[in-house]
Amino acid sequence: MNEQDQPVVVGLGELLWDIFPDLKRPGGAPANVAFQAEQLGCRGVVCSRVGRDRLGDELLRFLAEQGLSTASIQRDSLHPTGTVTVDARRADHPDYVIHENVAWDHIALDEDLKRLAGRAAAICFGTLAQRLPTSRATIQQALAEVSPRCLIVYDVNLRQHWYDRTRIEASLAKAHCVKLNSDEVLVLAELLQIGTPDHVSLAKAIRQRFDVDVVCITRGAEGCLMVGPDAVVDRPGVAVEVADAVGAGDAFTAAWIHARLLAWPLEAQAAFANEVGALVASRPGAMPPLRDELAAVAKRFP
Repeated sequence: MNEQDQPVVVGLGELLWDIFPDLKRPGGAPANVAFQAEQLGCRGVVCSRVGRDRLGDELLRFLAEQGLSTASIQRDSLHPTGTVTVDARRADHPDYVIHENVAWDHIALDEDLKRLAGRAAAICFGTLAQRLPTSRATIQQALAEVSPRCLIVYDVNLRQHWYDRTRIEASLAKAHCVKLNSDEVLVLAELLQIGTPDHVSLAKAIRQRFDVDVVCITRGAEGCLMVGPDAVVDRPGVAVEVADAVGAGDAFTAAWIHARLLAWPLEAQAAFANEVGALVASRPGAMPPLRDELAAVAKRFP
């Protein structure tokens, strides 16, 4: 597939360094999605903001070395490149301390971002990058610039205390597809006053209330549940030895986007996303180089 034929998949939001006890690795949920989409054969574009500092330089260099464009990553002279301290003592359930008032909190709506949103085949965004007013307004305004054919994916991705009902409802109202994990089910059920239903009931309630096409609930090693307009798919997980789970859910999202853009059946979307998420979980870090391995997995689908 030549570059003109590649669907543009935008990860809009945080780009940062995940700081482990012994090293640092590039990360940020939307950036991870764009990175994995690129590896899957799309044109992944990270849209974010980093500082004019050494860490920012290193992030741009890493992405460029992996073949991603850095043209939509803004530079910030006032705020540092974002970092997250990762506690991965539980490989399957890492904890994060996400540091505040960093460059990606200040993404600006410039002409480049407007043009990028207008030609995107899919755009993925989350809750975290909306924690401060500047990036929150930019994300919502960028979503208003997309074409009618663009697939808008909201990865709920709740972190620390940076979310509220208003923010989540505004994001759900923009989305065609919504992804959340099993821990976030109870949070959303309480925030949206849906009660504490089972996963299928919650997904159906979100679909109906916010006119969402598909709601996906990921369950780690136990697989995923996808609830669409005509089908409910409950797909078991893929057994792997987990190196760390950082970025595995974002790889799942990228694979789901890839499969939806190819109009695969919902069952195939779920199975493929499970396999890609498990593959990334079996490798250290959120952005392991896996082009050949992912191509081999994709050949078995739909």
